[in-house]
Amino acid sequence: MQEESFFEWLGETLGAVLRYLVETLGGLFGSIARAGGAFLEGLSRTLGTDPTLLGFVALAVGLLLLAGGLRALLRRAFVGGTISLLLGVWVLSWLIQ
Repeated sequence: MQEESFFEWLGETLGAVLRYLVETLGGLFGSIARAGGAFLEGLSRTLGTDPTLLGFVALAVGLLLLAGGLRALLRRAFVGGTISLLLGVWVLSWLIQ
């Protein structure tokens, strides 16, 4: 009888610890998701765009093109840098309404 109560207590304790961990991680990841959503909503509202996945992909591509153009200009590749910068500005101009 004593052994059953020990294992019952052990099972309840382990279950309580696991439940606490799951609830804590769920709250943490929920907070991160809400913060990320608020950030993307604010970013899209500031840019005047729709908060869609395609819009954020286009934003990332445009910023990467601008960064690549600046790097090319720093390497003194003026033609490639200028083309990349123009493409980046062109892609970003699609986003802003």
